[in-house]
Amino acid sequence: GIVSLISLAVLSYERYSTLTLCNKRSADYRKALLAVGGSWIYSLVWTVPPLIGWSSYGVEGAGTSCSVRWSSETTESTSYIICLFVFCLVIPVMVMMYCYGRLLYAVKQVGKIHKNTARKREYHVLFMVITTVICYLVCWIPYGVIALLATFGKPGVVTPVASIIPSILAKSSTVCNPIIYILMNKQVRHIL
Repeated sequence: GIVSLISLAVLSYERYSTLTLCNKRSADYRKALLAVGGSWIYSLVWTVPPLIGWSSYGVEGAGTSCSVRWSSETTESTSYIICLFVFCLVIPVMVMMYCYGRLLYAVKQVGKIHKNTARKREYHVLFMVITTVICYLVCWIPYGVIALLATFGKPGVVTPVASIIPSILAKSSTVCNPIIYILMNKQVRHIL
């Protein structure tokens, strides 16, 4: 989940920088490898600490999956959950909102001047990426809210049954991207 969100934040910055900062395009794959590797390293930085004592992992909800132990009341666990929420949800979402906001503004400005096929294509790609981000957030925000309620709410406020739907929704977020791609990509639709 963290890799997916960080990858979407990196993708939003890449789209923003490609379309607005006039970077030179090249066949150099170092930038892409750095982005993918950086996403995984950043995610590891935030998922390994429970294995070495900063918070812990445990059985989640109905006992069908494992996650951070949200209901632990220790100071270490609470500090980890706050950091996880800020650095793995809030900051990446803010990066995406900033980049896509600036990108939408830039595309609208260019669209007023040049109404050609290339701009329409860029608009379509931008719409597809924004749809992907919104679907991701719809899947993960309920999970984040339940996690915060379990951490900071009264003990037992989140029952195992109440945590099942957000957990399933969060885990189903990985299927959203291929579905969005299939529905919004004309070439893929023509093959099907």
